[in-house]
Amino acid sequence: MRRPDTDALASAARIGHDLAEGGQPSRADLAAAVRATLAQLAVVHPGKLVEVRVPPFAAVQIGVPGQASAHTRGTPPNVVETDAATWLSLVTGHLAWADAVASHRVSASGVHADITTQLAPVVAEFRGDGSPGR
Repeated sequence: MRRPDTDALASAARIGHDLAEGGQPSRADLAAAVRATLAQLAVVHPGKLVEVRVPPFAAVQIGVPGQASAHTRGTPPNVVETDAATWLSLVTGHLAWADAVASHRVSASGVHADITTQLAPVVAEFRGDGSPGR
């Protein structure tokens, strides 16, 4: 997976913040933001243990630190699925993972489907604790 450019990540951050304030981005902007943030997640956490899906825009497979990434075919045993607005709220730090799961805004199945740890560095980039696209 190729690292998204800094402009795409900066745009994704703006769209995530706009959504948090009630904005309605265009479908094209929403799609681009989802794809950029999922690509960043896959670059930061390479592997094939958890599939993260944000239909209809994109899906990526990511690794879990300390776990072998052995999945190769078919539906992975660990799947996370959510809508675009929820995903962007998660990666920009406007929504906590536990709150998203508790409110059924995220479907997470499998023993490694809690991706709180994997989201942390991506969220840090969008909060200004790091620079997008490092």
